Amino acid sequence: MFKMMRRLGVITARICVLLFCVCFLTFFFVPKTSADMTVIHATEVDEIDGSGTLDSETGDAFNLSISSNDDSTSLSSSLKILLVLTVISLAPSILILMTSFTRILVVLHFTRMALGTQSTPPNQVLIGLSLFLTLFIMAPVFNQVNEQAIQPFNNHEITQEQALERGMEPMRTFMLGQTDRKDLKTFLEISGTKAEDLGESVDNIPTTTIIPAFIISELRKAFIIGFLIYLPFIIIDMVVASTLMSMGMMMLPPTTISMPFKILLFIMADGWSLIIGQVVKTFY
Repeated sequence: MFKMMRRLGVITARICVLLFCVCFLTFFFVPKTSADMTVIHATEVDEIDGSGTLDSETGDAFNLSISSNDDSTSLSSSLKILLVLTVISLAPSILILMTSFTRILVVLHFTRMALGTQSTPPNQVLIGLSLFLTLFIMAPVFNQVNEQAIQPFNNHEITQEQALERGMEPMRTFMLGQTDRKDLKTFLEISGTKAEDLGESVDNIPTTTIIPAFIISELRKAFIIGFLIYLPFIIIDMVVASTLMSMGMMMLPPTTISMPFKILLFIMADGWSLIIGQVVKTFY
């Protein structure tokens, strides 16, 4: 502990010295150009014609040009920035709730709990593995979204509303294929929507109804898979506990003895390949 505190103090001192040197050099060696600066005055623009001129000698002729994007299907720069920031802020929710990420991550956590290895593998490894498996499973869906919505929108062939509608179609198809009908029916009843009003086409089902039904279905399937993973390890725990009881070792925790046998069974069965392969196959 003392060595760690001393090392932290040394690092902090070096950072302070570096900052002092930077401030010293900036103050004494950066040229002061305030006297050589040319003041630029802006004048009124009588006409917005897309042109701008600057007379550096007189310093009083600066025209600001503003262009309009009327009759255009593209968004202005400010709206594009706002849209990008919105997508970035909602990206974690979209990734977790509308893809295969939830089922994979829950199953991997159940596997770690069944092995009893506490924090091994760590959460970063499980989340990274779930992320790449999600990209592998969702690659065909993402390709459809790119071909049907993103590329036509970038080429100014469709509007933003059309891009959103086309982009949601592959996602809706994927979620409907993985959603249990009873979950979908439950949320339709909660929303007060009758099946007769929707007709025979699934296109009439609101997306706000499909998403929660899809999440509930994913959690149910993940818990079922987790239960099946737990069964062989519970048997090992029961055998070890009964053996210790018969030997009179009641004070020895059974999990301490059973963990090596669990890991040995998991390795002999090629557990990671078996579990991940079967989980991925549940989406096809």
